[in-house]
Amino acid sequence: MSDNVIWFENLKRADVALVGGKNSSLGEMVQTLGPKGIDVPTGFATSSDAYRGFIEANNLHTRISTEMDALAAHKITLHEAGTRIRAMINAGDWPDDLRADILTAYQEMARRTGSDNPSVAVRSSATAEDLPDASFAGQQETFLNVEGEAALLAACKRCYASLFTDRAITYRTLQGFDHMAVALSIGVQQMVRSDIGGSGVMFSIDTESGFDKVVLINAAWGLGENVVQGAVTPDEYMVYKPFLKDKKRKPIVERTLGAKEIKMIYADGGKAVKNVRTSRAERARFVLSEDEICELARQACTIEDHYGCAMDMEWARDGNTGKLYIVQARPETVQSRAEVGAMKSYTVTETGERLLTGLSVGGAVATGPVCLIETAADIDNFVDGSILVTQTTDPDWVPIMKRASAIVTDHGGRTSHAAIVSRELGLPAIVGTGNATHILHDDQEITVSCAEGEEGYVYAGHATIVVEDIDLGDLPDTKTKVMFNMANPSAASRWWRLPADGVGLARMEFVVNNAIKVHPLALTRFDELTDEAVKEEIETLTRGYDQKPDYFVDTLALGLSRIAAVHYPNPVIVRMSDFKTNEYAALLGGTQFEPNEENPMIGWRGASRYYSDAYKDGFALECQAIAKARGVKGFDNILMMIPFCRTPDEADRVLKVMVENGLKRGKDGLQVYVMCEIPANVILAEEFAKRFDGFSIGSNDLTQLTLGVDRDNETLAPLFKEDNAAVLWMIEQMISRAHAVGAKVGFCGQAPSNDPAFAKLLVGFGIDLISVTPDAFRSVKANVAAAEKG
Repeated sequence: MSDNVIWFENLKRADVALVGGKNSSLGEMVQTLGPKGIDVPTGFATSSDAYRGFIEANNLHTRISTEMDALAAHKITLHEAGTRIRAMINAGDWPDDLRADILTAYQEMARRTGSDNPSVAVRSSATAEDLPDASFAGQQETFLNVEGEAALLAACKRCYASLFTDRAITYRTLQGFDHMAVALSIGVQQMVRSDIGGSGVMFSIDTESGFDKVVLINAAWGLGENVVQGAVTPDEYMVYKPFLKDKKRKPIVERTLGAKEIKMIYADGGKAVKNVRTSRAERARFVLSEDEICELARQACTIEDHYGCAMDMEWARDGNTGKLYIVQARPETVQSRAEVGAMKSYTVTETGERLLTGLSVGGAVATGPVCLIETAADIDNFVDGSILVTQTTDPDWVPIMKRASAIVTDHGGRTSHAAIVSRELGLPAIVGTGNATHILHDDQEITVSCAEGEEGYVYAGHATIVVEDIDLGDLPDTKTKVMFNMANPSAASRWWRLPADGVGLARMEFVVNNAIKVHPLALTRFDELTDEAVKEEIETLTRGYDQKPDYFVDTLALGLSRIAAVHYPNPVIVRMSDFKTNEYAALLGGTQFEPNEENPMIGWRGASRYYSDAYKDGFALECQAIAKARGVKGFDNILMMIPFCRTPDEADRVLKVMVENGLKRGKDGLQVYVMCEIPANVILAEEFAKRFDGFSIGSNDLTQLTLGVDRDNETLAPLFKEDNAAVLWMIEQMISRAHAVGAKVGFCGQAPSNDPAFAKLLVGFGIDLISVTPDAFRSVKANVAAAEKG
């Protein structure tokens, strides 16, 4: 093989100067990771010297330098400079030796693949691309389904020209690279028939929070360009890495169905590829099976382990064979470089009307006027500092994205171009809203909030924003465990850097209310439903499930597992459902199964539901979700907590139902706690301690029932005090009596964060753990440390 062309198997990671980051990485994987199960389609690369030879043979160096100097001197526009240079390169002639070498390699690929004119992907690989500190991904062109010698040579020349697209020139300028010092290598790679299969992008790190123990996978039907460019809203999966070595486990912690509106397939009639609408069946089902999700995640771990850093990868599944391939891999360049010892916390209050919802990117918040840009042809109309609203973005949009204060798109997922570039630029972005370009208009004042978990929200007007700098290095050690109260699974990883001792209260109701949305009995007793509109809505939510109750079990298990993954192996104490009857009735299909109570606060709630024939099959689904999260997924740090348990006899009945559903206290390390929120729990502490491993004091209900004060009654609000002597007596008695029989006691409430004196009282009583919302963690930790010092 000549110096102009090198096969992937003869390249290594260190050959960036020779063939660019993309091609050197492909060579590295072929050479070293093939034996470890990483399949990379065969291919070859042209060298950077071949590019320089092309430039020299056509006397282009001086001419290109002249155009770039004119651009730097503001004598011509970016568009003019790029257009002129690309025209020069496309008009150039192939040196005879380079032309012959490319065609000889293509003929060898035909022999290897058994095809006369093999279909190939022709990709650009700049010598400054895909370095750990600068992501040039997407700045040059890629051409798919290229067949035949003439088409290959034309695509290769267009790759050379793409080194001087407007976006590539802008990006190099921003990163401080010398335009004339950067060369370009061309990668020619066998196409994977993902046009009839599926493809996507994956990261070996959570792209939003930087949580490094998960793999994030996006998937869509057809060729992968639509996922990369954000032209579709893909399926999204998240997998917990530490459990992947055990193939009996399936540690998937997120599985979200995307719209997958279109797919890119091979085209006829002279075109290489085209986009077509996906079928209803394709939009309604996941691209990847659970086995395929886990297999891709294992490959991501193998690649990350080899490179020694978080990785950004593209994958493809062959529709004929079902085989999974890795077609690109490069270092992740945003979260892996984030400052470890510090984080910013954004809080949004006093918002206007919520206008749109999508996937949040970043974690920050921005306010400002809308600038609606429909197509790249109109980007010159962008107003600096405004919020860019568009259908989708590709690399042509980079010059204006860097001038925006935030970005909102109709389409795209967390690994789309808009999302990746927004992270690099440090901008909040909301992608995949569906209809932002229809709802919003120019000069409309809005707030873009990415600070409220996985979902991002667009609000009318300017919300109040509080920004806090959190230094993780000044947190004191405490003997008393300080844990989180957690409800939203998608927000759990936002706080992973805080050294919490686990989750003292994980509220199941949030997952049921926001993700499942359906009353459990409307699934177990679906045929009894009388409201046809409700039945139709449930059919839509449960599509893809043969048995409707499985929808509840899977969705709940995913949500709880996502919280457990962030804190593993520290305990995550999940409180079983504690809706009041009026709250249950608000769930889809709920009115048919719930009584109308005068006082739901002290009505049919908590433990009393779990053994009742009127709800028993609903509680069974909750137990099955816990069993799946602990067993199939492997999160044995999940513990259970029973709320509003009035008597020891009631506790016995609940524990019996749990055993019937495969959950026995003490088996496989399962601990079961009980909420202490009724005076009877204190009075009969020793009896309850025989049945449970510990107590968690729910200060709101305990205060309400000790003082006889309705906690929601505004008139009585001055009487509702957690530091009332009677309430403090209850708390102290609970702790001392539980400790006397070897049971632990925790406290879940905000009082220790708001009142250092209250924290001191709890520590003085000997509390074992205090559980608070993440934003209060630092203040509680400081208050507890001060109390422990006396």
